[in-house]
Amino acid sequence: MARKAVATQAKTQSNIPQFTKEQDLEAYREMLLIRRFEEKAGQMYGMGLIGGFCHLYIGQEAVVTGITMASEKGKDAQITGYRDHGHMLVMGLDPKGVMAELTGRSGGLSKGKGGSMHMFSNEHRFYGGNGIVGAQVSLGAGLAFAAKYKGDGSVSLAYFGDGAANQGQVYETFNMAKLWNLPVVFVIENNKYAMGTAIERASATTDFSMRGASFNIPGEQVDGMDVRMVHDAAKRAIEHARSGKGPFILEMLTYRYRGHSMSDPAKYRTKEEVTQYRQERDPIEQVKARLLESGFQTEEDLKTIENGIRAIVTEAADFATNDPEPAAAELWTDITISA
Repeated sequence: MARKAVATQAKTQSNIPQFTKEQDLEAYREMLLIRRFEEKAGQMYGMGLIGGFCHLYIGQEAVVTGITMASEKGKDAQITGYRDHGHMLVMGLDPKGVMAELTGRSGGLSKGKGGSMHMFSNEHRFYGGNGIVGAQVSLGAGLAFAAKYKGDGSVSLAYFGDGAANQGQVYETFNMAKLWNLPVVFVIENNKYAMGTAIERASATTDFSMRGASFNIPGEQVDGMDVRMVHDAAKRAIEHARSGKGPFILEMLTYRYRGHSMSDPAKYRTKEEVTQYRQERDPIEQVKARLLESGFQTEEDLKTIENGIRAIVTEAADFATNDPEPAAAELWTDITISA
């Protein structure tokens, strides 16, 4: 099996891959956009502007940011579950379209008909946003099958959580993916609690990077709170898949600050635990500290970036609030009717 990078602060600096100034700035902007967007979405949900389910990505920003930075944008496909807003933003989808979909408006990415859990963009090679737990894993393998069939050199990045990792269809997919050596990277975003049950209570084995062992799929456990570690592991995993060696599993040890969804009070964990992660492991604050300590940026520089991102999010919220709802005729579009 591939070497493991275990999430711990005991690592020496020499063991951690370093980012350039440009990479740190890119990561900072992308993660901050996700954070501020999700905070605004939470506010709008509380105001009744967003209906249905809404799962926020706050705390997990380093995972999709580091992986996307290591991938080939516009070429490699990505697919995830219902905690999907951050994935879309970092892949370059319009924040106005994402927010408008959350509020069910006609300018949304799915014309206001999909909501929080069901958005996609074929143009950006983002295929959801899927509401069925674990369903995206099989679909992700299907994207990889298409890539191999067409010989286009792309890789499929399929994200799912620690809860979904216990679904039977995941292992059927692992078997087929390795049998056909499909170019797919399975990304397990292990945020410790699935919907609200600690992994120790729900999983007989808690090292999810080993879940592909019986299928001869290599795996690696990664500090998912450090964007540099995510990026480094993702580069190797994507190259493994792209070079024809088949699937690879990345277990990202991450943490969400909010509940599973907006209706979850998260009483299954202590406030002290959440506070400790925020104070000691926050992915955005880590990058901010590096930028300041290195002298690459000043507090004023970072404030300018912050203001620019807040303006983007405010514009998206205003658009999503004032954009019209879909016309009734939209009920009959984008569907297949069989006799």
